[in-house]
Amino acid sequence: MISNPPRERILFDQGWRFALGHAFDPAQDFQLDTSHFSFLAKAGYGDGAASSKFDDRAWRVVDLPHDWCVELPFDHHGSHSHGYKAIGRKFPENSVGWYRKRFEIAAGELGRRISLEFDGVHRDAQVWVNGFYLGNEPSGYTSFSYDISDYLNYGGQNVVVVRADATTEEGWFYEGAGIYRHVWLCKTAPLHVARYGTFVTSEVHEASATITIQTTIVNQSQQPVEFSLHETINAPDATPVVQAQSPIYQLAAGQCAEFNHQHELNNPQLWDLTSPNLYQLTTNVQLSDQTVDSYETSFGVRSIRFDPDQGFFLNGRSVKLVGSNQHQDHAGVGTALPDSLQAYRIQRLQEFNHNAIRTSHNPPTPEFLDACDRLGMLVLNENRLMGSNPEHLRHVEQLIKRDRNHPSVILWSLGNEEWAIEGNIIGARIASTMQSFARQFDHTRLFTIACSGGWDTGIGTVTDVVGYNYIWHGDIDAHHAQFPWQSGVGTEESNTYGTRGIYQTDVSRGHLAASPSGDGYADTKFSWQFYVKRPFLAGLFFWTGFDYRGEPTPFEWPAVASQFGFFDLCGFPKDIAYFTKAWWGQKPVLHIGYHWDWPHDLGQVKSFPIYSNCSEVELWLNGVSLGRRAMPENGHQQWEVAYQPGELLARGYNDGVEVISTSLRTSEAASQIQLVLDYGQLKQAGDLAIVTLQICDEQGQIVPTANHLLDLQLTGSAKILGVGNGDPSSHEPEQYHQHYLISPIQMSGEQTAADLSAGLELARGAVAQSWQPAFWHHNDDQQSNPQPYIVFNGSFELPNYSEASNIRLFSKSIAHDYSVYINGQLIANEIELDQGDQVLELSHDLVRPGQNSYLVTGRWIKKANPWTFPNREPGVVQIIEAAAPWQRRAFNGLAQVIVQHTGGDEPISLSVSNPELNSASLTF
Repeated sequence: MISNPPRERILFDQGWRFALGHAFDPAQDFQLDTSHFSFLAKAGYGDGAASSKFDDRAWRVVDLPHDWCVELPFDHHGSHSHGYKAIGRKFPENSVGWYRKRFEIAAGELGRRISLEFDGVHRDAQVWVNGFYLGNEPSGYTSFSYDISDYLNYGGQNVVVVRADATTEEGWFYEGAGIYRHVWLCKTAPLHVARYGTFVTSEVHEASATITIQTTIVNQSQQPVEFSLHETINAPDATPVVQAQSPIYQLAAGQCAEFNHQHELNNPQLWDLTSPNLYQLTTNVQLSDQTVDSYETSFGVRSIRFDPDQGFFLNGRSVKLVGSNQHQDHAGVGTALPDSLQAYRIQRLQEFNHNAIRTSHNPPTPEFLDACDRLGMLVLNENRLMGSNPEHLRHVEQLIKRDRNHPSVILWSLGNEEWAIEGNIIGARIASTMQSFARQFDHTRLFTIACSGGWDTGIGTVTDVVGYNYIWHGDIDAHHAQFPWQSGVGTEESNTYGTRGIYQTDVSRGHLAASPSGDGYADTKFSWQFYVKRPFLAGLFFWTGFDYRGEPTPFEWPAVASQFGFFDLCGFPKDIAYFTKAWWGQKPVLHIGYHWDWPHDLGQVKSFPIYSNCSEVELWLNGVSLGRRAMPENGHQQWEVAYQPGELLARGYNDGVEVISTSLRTSEAASQIQLVLDYGQLKQAGDLAIVTLQICDEQGQIVPTANHLLDLQLTGSAKILGVGNGDPSSHEPEQYHQHYLISPIQMSGEQTAADLSAGLELARGAVAQSWQPAFWHHNDDQQSNPQPYIVFNGSFELPNYSEASNIRLFSKSIAHDYSVYINGQLIANEIELDQGDQVLELSHDLVRPGQNSYLVTGRWIKKANPWTFPNREPGVVQIIEAAAPWQRRAFNGLAQVIVQHTGGDEPISLSVSNPELNSASLTF
């Protein structure tokens, strides 16, 4: 009987050790690849931090997902496109990160296939298990896995090590750094469904749907097997609607094969924008009378079609794709988004009537697509880099196999703006090869490539759907006439860009009033009017949904983030978001794109837009009507009003009847803080809450120019993940962590001695006659030595540190029964070899900034054999500086705090204060 569960997929995010290494200096990179044999020369010879014996006790403990880049300071020497963070080739000390995690595997697991699955590591990830090198994934966006079954210590401890090197940029936007997506430990029987081993497709009929299931089975046993598959499909309400048993199949040892089945669903519940119904397929692999594997697949039943003359159809209904491009970073957390934050961002777009997202310019995290499936958001899923060689094509294969069961995915993009090839025959060849290759893995969806020109001469001549990046790069109408067989979609289009709440450009601060992007004339209105008039265009994706770090066009330092979004980095809407909310939805919308706080501009004429889908809008100032105007379809009205403090009121009318109103009021002095739970709840470990901090006047109105510094205090079973405010030029920290510094102890010399008195005298300051190089006797190939004792001499360097810092010694045995002296003071006495790993608190009276002496006495350790050396690492000294208190400056009245439940039952409360304002607290 099989006692283990058929399949386990265990979240592997908790309790990793982390430290920064170095991009090219082995001494600062934990001595990787400095041994006689490298990890590429001999199996299991991972050295330095890659060794299973490496002492990582002084490293910081982190949970995944983790982006170490967001923790780094800004630096004007940093990469402009990546948001001026202190990372990359100019900052080798910040560009390599090491992760280590210890775990146990029970003895009873022997015989199972055990894999580590990484959803994404940025970037150039090298992975070891128990010192065995597993491989390298250069891309920061491709999910990858390793079967570690043969390398494990069953019934014992194991260690996985990841080295990520973010020196080289893979994109031209903020990318983060580290294990920023989930890691999983997967356990299966030798006979199991392959990774990404099911592909479920549906053919929708009038009152039924044909479900086709392709299942890839792997036999990693040493014997041929006979087995069957049992498939259960549960409806969205979890009711079984299909249960089917396959015939007996045969599969040779070490082989894999695909098995296809079809089932009929009567009156299927279709997956759609407003009813994203999801079915659940359970595939059980049965060997004799046992279920040896159970594999879950979520899918939706729906039909999609791109028509070259009529655009996109979902379930037979014409749907205009109205959406935006999205990078994967958010205020406070960088690219390490908790799963709930994915849903928050999608729902924020949906609140403003977006129905589609393009994952520019890389495959997204799987949890993003899960959220799109649940919430009813359409996705254009994009590959990172074009190319037709195996290295590039494997990324395409991984992407499609991983994501093809998601009903939200309606179109694949094989690349973006490949300027060297997009307009020539080489680009057309590569695109054709990639498209043909990709069709092997998905015959149900079409393919596009986003091109910023050359539509008529290169890539744009061969793709299933031409991807137009920006109207001004060519003649879309002419291209459609020349290639009438080809569907088209606006993969990127110009948005009105600018800084939230800013109405006068300030170049010195990197703040931009709302402006056309592109070549200076293309704004949101222009772009939308172009696409809405052309039914042959399936729709468009504006650049972008949210602001993102990097590409701070049109500014340079001190600006560090883009301003293209409908929403800022926190998800606070800009005025232009209300334009698409008005014209992409049915409910009445009315928004004045301005604030009414101009104390120094009395009588000056102010020009501002009003966004609405009402037929008419009337504007009032302090009770006096300024007139009623017709709202142009798919447009807005621009008003000019001489400023007077008070109330600016707008009323929207349809058929002469008022249906909506909104107003701006001149605010009073800021006097209070208000906390609004914008999203989520904190009920159990992992839950997320997003809190908006508002600076308000006595009437509770947000003061739109308030920029107060706010002090934050969180108590209870929770932690703050990050803070933000949407200011694209803010250089404030987004996270506050303890600062770890690790100083290695360097042993420089040794002496043998007849007794320990010599070591004691040396520790007290006696001058040695002579020193041999440290560990010289380790090279004495099992030669006997008449002197049984040994003295090691060394030192460590400490930087300047605060009075509040904690300093610890993490010592290791380099001698039997060893004693340690620091700066002449005995701190550890006769520690036995098997208890050699010690943690000792070092007082500030004992150590000092600069060089500190480190001396070890004990009995010397002989080599066990000619090729194995005793430990030569004496340990490290760790300095921990306390984290600064959490704080964040409001920007134009708003800031954001992201809080996560950590487990436990202590009441959770967030308090926010400023000496000039009434404080506020929120209990979760």
